[in-house]
Amino acid sequence: QVQLVESGGGLVHPGGSLRLSCGASGIISRLSAMGWYRQGQGGQRELVATIGLGGSTNYADSVKGRFAISRDNAKNTVYLQMNSLKPEDTAVYYCKADRYGFRPIWGQGTPVTVSS
Repeated sequence: QVQLVESGGGLVHPGGSLRLSCGASGIISRLSAMGWYRQGQGGQRELVATIGLGGSTNYADSVKGRFAISRDNAKNTVYLQMNSLKPEDTAVYYCKADRYGFRPIWGQGTPVTVSS
């Protein structure tokens, strides 16, 4: 079973930046869109950003203009550049890989804390 592994989370001051990475442990068959989701304490998991095979992107309104998603199809890797971070961005960030005709694969999550 292929796994997704996130990295790059941590503690950052408000206004700071972080870059999250998510790589696959092997080849993901029938891979389509990849994306980032987050879940704050006591909250529901919500979409942050997604990117299609061809590079089309979609962002939550709360992160537009601050976050940028990108992917490397050759490496089955997706990135999330997060700038101008706010305390409300504090959450566990999860990577997701959609697959045609198969259930998606989720990573284990990486925590991001924005605090002074």
